[in-house]
Amino acid sequence: MTGQGRYVADIVLPGETVARFLRSPHAYADVVAIDCRSALTVPGVLAVFTGADVAAAGLGEIPCPIAVKAADGSPLPRPGRPLLAGERVRFEGEPVAMVVATDRWAAEEALALIAVSYRPRPACTDIEAALAAEATALWPEAPGNVAFYWQRGDATAVAEALAAAPHTVRLALVNNRLIPSPMEPRVCLGDYDTASGRYTLYTSSQGAHAIKEALSQSTLKVGAADLLVIVPDVGGGFGTKAFHYPEEALVLWAAKKVGRPVKWVGERREAFTADTHGRDQRNELTAGFDDNGRCLALRVNTLANMGAYLNAYAPALPSQMTGCMLSGVYAIPAIFASCHGVYTNTVPVDAYRGAGRPEAAYAIERLMDAAARQLGLPPDEIRRRNFIRPQQLPYRSAMGPIYDSGDFAAVLDRALHEADWQSFAARRREAAAQGLLRGIGLSSYIEICGFAGESAWLRFPATGGVELRIGTQSTGQGHETAYAQLVAGYLGLPLTDVRVLQGNTDLIPTGEGTSGSRSLPVGGPAIEAACTAVLTRAERFARHLLQAGDAAMTFAAGHFVVDDGGRSIALLDLAAAARDPANRPPGDRDGGEAAAGLDAEGSFSLKASTFPNGCHVAEVEIDPATGRVTLIRYTAVDDFGTIVNPLLLAGQVQGGIAQGIGQALFEQAVYDPATAELSTASFQDYALPHASDLPRIEPRFASTPCRTNPLGIKGAGEAGTIAACPAVINAVMDALAPFGVSHIDMPATPEHIWRALRGAQTRA
Repeated sequence: MTGQGRYVADIVLPGETVARFLRSPHAYADVVAIDCRSALTVPGVLAVFTGADVAAAGLGEIPCPIAVKAADGSPLPRPGRPLLAGERVRFEGEPVAMVVATDRWAAEEALALIAVSYRPRPACTDIEAALAAEATALWPEAPGNVAFYWQRGDATAVAEALAAAPHTVRLALVNNRLIPSPMEPRVCLGDYDTASGRYTLYTSSQGAHAIKEALSQSTLKVGAADLLVIVPDVGGGFGTKAFHYPEEALVLWAAKKVGRPVKWVGERREAFTADTHGRDQRNELTAGFDDNGRCLALRVNTLANMGAYLNAYAPALPSQMTGCMLSGVYAIPAIFASCHGVYTNTVPVDAYRGAGRPEAAYAIERLMDAAARQLGLPPDEIRRRNFIRPQQLPYRSAMGPIYDSGDFAAVLDRALHEADWQSFAARRREAAAQGLLRGIGLSSYIEICGFAGESAWLRFPATGGVELRIGTQSTGQGHETAYAQLVAGYLGLPLTDVRVLQGNTDLIPTGEGTSGSRSLPVGGPAIEAACTAVLTRAERFARHLLQAGDAAMTFAAGHFVVDDGGRSIALLDLAAAARDPANRPPGDRDGGEAAAGLDAEGSFSLKASTFPNGCHVAEVEIDPATGRVTLIRYTAVDDFGTIVNPLLLAGQVQGGIAQGIGQALFEQAVYDPATAELSTASFQDYALPHASDLPRIEPRFASTPCRTNPLGIKGAGEAGTIAACPAVINAVMDALAPFGVSHIDMPATPEHIWRALRGAQTRA
C-alpha cells in the first residue's frame, strides 16, 4: 500500500531474460512430436527446451513424500510430476516446452511457432466417472484410477452402534473444487554464478527451505551448498505457494544453460490452469442419535479428487487431516472414516487455506443441522447436548487428537448473544412481509494446527538495533509486526529497533515455512527462548562492565540496573560493547559463547498441536424470484488463546471468513465434461466475492490459553475459512427449509437456489 514492498517481480538482475511456457491445450494426450525449429529463428530467442532436454540433462521429477496405500494395506506407487511433460500430458495447462528470450514479445512469438503433435486420449475430470469400469486409467500402476485408500476408526463398533441407534441421519455432501487466487501470481527468478558454481532462486513461496531441499534432492539435483533460495515479500499464498513447482527448477537450469538470469512471471490464466487447486471431495455421512439427540456413532466415506498427480501434501488432506477432525467439538464415542483418492485429468489438488479441516467442519456442522431438523431440536440445542464439556478436557476424540483447552458452550452462548439469535423470528417475519426468505445458521468449529519446530536467531549488528532471523515466511499476515512486538516486549526496546528477516537460506540455517497456522504458536516460543538466551548472556556482560559483583541486578525498560547504586547500561549499548573482545567477562576471553557478543539462538519443538475453536453465526436473505443470497449479518466469536496483536488477528479472521463465504456462495472450478477443459479459467467465469457481497465483520475473541506452548497461543490464520462455509450454508438451508428444500450443495449460487425452490414447488 505504501510502495515499500519488494516482490520477486520487482527484482531485476543484470542481463535478465524472460521465460514463457507452452502449456497443453489437452487434458489427456500423447505427445507425438515437438518441432521447435521455427521458434529458434525468432530474434531474441536464446533457447527452447522440451521434456526430452530435461530428461537428457538428468533433472528429476517432483515427488509426493506422503506414503499411500491400497485397501489391503499394500503400498501404492506415487508417480512423480515431470518438470516438462514427456511422452504424455495429463491435464490442461501442463507445461510441454519452455522458451527463454531477451524480452516477452520474442518469447510469446516463439511459443506460437512451436509445433506440437498430440494424439488425444479419453479424459475424465469427475471423481465418479474416473472410477467407472469404462474409464481410461491415467496410470497403469493405479488400476481403476484409485490413487490410495485410507481408513481410521473401529468399523465394527460403528456399524453396531448405527444398527442399534433409534435415529439414523444420512447426508451426502459436495465440497466444491476451488482455485486459490493470491493477489500476486507465482513468480520466480533464477541466476547462476559461473565463478562460484552457485544457483540463486528468488521465488514467491511460503517457505524458502522446503524449496531448497526439493531442488537439491529431487529436481535440480545439486548440492545444498550450491543453492541459495531467497523469498522476498509475498503477495498472498493460502497454501498454493507452499510447494515446489516445475518453473522454479527450470529457471535455474535455464540460467546456467543460457548464461544469464531467467525470470518467469506467471499470468492469471496460468494460475488457473497450472497452480494447485483446493478441496474437491464427496462425503457420505451416516450418524446414529439417541432419543435425547446425543450422537452415538458416525461413519464418513470420502471420495477425493487428486488431479493428475499426487502433489506434495495432497494425500494427507482428505484422509488424515479431514479424518482426524471429524468429531468436531462433540463427544462422539465411535467414528469410522475412509477415503479413496482418485486420479483425474485435472490440475493436482493440494492444501488450500484450512487444508482438510474446513472439509471436516463442513461435514459435521451440516450433519448437526440435518440431525436437528430430523429430531425436531433447535440447532443450538443439539450442539449443547453433544459438546465436549470443559471438565472433560484434555479430551481424546474418537479420531485421535487430544483437545487441551476450550469452553465450547460458552463460546456458542456468546456468539448467539452477539448475533441477537433470540429475536431472529421477528426479523424473519419482517423479511417475509417484503417477499424475502430469511435464514440464520451457525457453526461450532474446532481445528488442529501447528506442527514441527522452529528456531529463532537474534543478532545485534554494528549498525544498531536487533535483527530477528526466523524460518517462517510472511505472505501478508504481518509476521514482521507480531514478531517484532514479541522481541521488543521481551528486550524492552522500541519496535523501530527490531528488524525481522525471513526467506534467505544462507542467513537462516533452517525453517519450516508458513502453513497450518503455525507461525506464532511455534515461532513465538522460539523467539521467547532466543530472547531469554540474550538476556542471560547480557546479564553476564552487564555485571562485568558495571562491576556489579554479586549485587542484585534488575532488567527493565531495556536497561540493566544495579540495585545498590543505580548504575545502569542500556541493552543496545551493552550489545555494542560486547562486540569488543576486551569487554568479555573473565573466563570468556578465549572464545566460547561470549565471542558472539549478545547474539543468541532459541528453539521450540511442538510436542502437541493447538486447537483454536469458535462459533460463527450467519444471517441471510434470499430473493425467491432470483435465488440471490444477501449476507445480512455475520458474527464471529473465536478462541485463539493468548493474543499478540488484535488488529492483525482481526484481519486474519476477516480474510478467512471472506474466503469461506466465497466457497459457500460463489466459487467453483468447473471442467467441461466433454472436453475436460477448465471452463472457469478466468475471473470472468470464476466468481470471487466482492467487498459489496460481505457484511461488516467484527471478530470477537474469547481467549482460553492453550496448554501446548508456553505462550498459550493457538493458530488463527485459517479459522475463518473453516467456520464460514457451514455457517453460511446452514443459514441458506434455514431460509429454504420451510419451502420444502431439503438439501443444497456449495456454491449456493442464485441458479442453484432458484432451481432448488422450483424443484420443491414441483414436488409439492
